[in-house]
Amino acid sequence: MDFQNCFPVWNKLTAPQQERIHGALMTRKVGKGTVIHNGSMDCTGLLLVKSGLLRAYILSDEGREITIYRLFDLDMCLFSASCMLRSIQFEVTIEAEKDTELWIIPAETYKSIMEESAPLSNYTNELMATRFSDVMWLVEQIMWKSLDKRVAAFLLEERSIQGSDKLKITHETIANHLGSHREVITRMLRYFQNEGIVKLSRGMVEVVAPQKLESLTVD
Repeated sequence: MDFQNCFPVWNKLTAPQQERIHGALMTRKVGKGTVIHNGSMDCTGLLLVKSGLLRAYILSDEGREITIYRLFDLDMCLFSASCMLRSIQFEVTIEAEKDTELWIIPAETYKSIMEESAPLSNYTNELMATRFSDVMWLVEQIMWKSLDKRVAAFLLEERSIQGSDKLKITHETIANHLGSHREVITRMLRYFQNEGIVKLSRGMVEVVAPQKLESLTVD
């Protein structure tokens, strides 16, 4: 799988622009748990996931985490190059949830081409709008959805990602994704267990009644 076949606007760039990207392009393999981008301290560049899974999250003043979006195969991350977008002030941290292979376009290279390429500029604006939609969706979930619905939706998403009913995940990890406390998530999962929806064991949540989880997510 080549970069040019995965980058959405590659064929709309000129040959010299393509050469500049190819000359600066980096590939990187990172292990699960590796922090790739650490807020305003870094300007990593544009990330394109070749394979794996990345998680973008923000930290509260109390040090609590909340996931704002996840990046799957062939997803592009823009906030990792927020230094080139002066209006972006997100303190986003990006880490690998799985062993991940990715391409990195340095921010300076991307910005210089974006300033002269209307297709790349338009694509960047579309990508930015998509990510802000993700953030606004998250805000709506926090404000208007009860925790049981949010936990149920997360478990269904994780079930799809892992391809199994037996989810290798801790209560702390779920709390970090949802911006909650581990103790609160534990109480909610125990309630789910008492209702026959999940079965809990150390480091694992087994979904035994996915239909009941799905019914919880329905308004």
